[in-house]
Amino acid sequence: MKQQRIAETFGFLRAWLKNPLRVAAVAPSGRALANLITCEISRETGPVIELGPGTGAFTRALIARGVREEDLTLIEFGSEFAAALHFHYPRARTLWMDAARLRTIDLFDGRLAGAVVSGLPVLSMPPRKVIAILTGAFRKMRPDGAFYQFTYGPRCPVPLRLLDHLGLQAERIGGTLVNLPPAAVYRIRRTHPNPFHLDRVSLRQRELAG
Repeated sequence: MKQQRIAETFGFLRAWLKNPLRVAAVAPSGRALANLITCEISRETGPVIELGPGTGAFTRALIARGVREEDLTLIEFGSEFAAALHFHYPRARTLWMDAARLRTIDLFDGRLAGAVVSGLPVLSMPPRKVIAILTGAFRKMRPDGAFYQFTYGPRCPVPLRLLDHLGLQAERIGGTLVNLPPAAVYRIRRTHPNPFHLDRVSLRQRELAG
């Protein structure tokens, strides 16, 4: 396991050197952040979607909390990370794709996920892409499902205006100073009871994203 972690760290650094804007960190997420972002998730949560799992730090934490490997879908844009994830977690479904295309695929044989865990660098993404990721994620979740996003910044990385117009609300659930760099985690949930509310992205929302 120690050799695997060392290999993952070097692989992460190579990916960062190749594309620092996509990776957006110089080291994999630490155990403290992984424990924090998964702290409200258990086997009872049901299927879980992980966006941008990278080296699998959050994946390991999810499995340690009782989430079955078969109940995980790992969506990773980096081909080097996707190949490693498929090797280490063969019973999970690993998809090499852009998370903005989430709504176009079928997952878990029609079952809805109970949570989405995101390691995506949403702060560096254009609003239109953030909207596509959020709408796709909430379409794949139960009405009571939650989207967990971490950030290195001082506030929620999804702007309030986008949250409001998508019918979502964010709450900070904690932070960790021992991660490199220090990070915080936000829980994003629906404010509207209708699970199809996010389908109706209005013209004004599209203008916001433009």
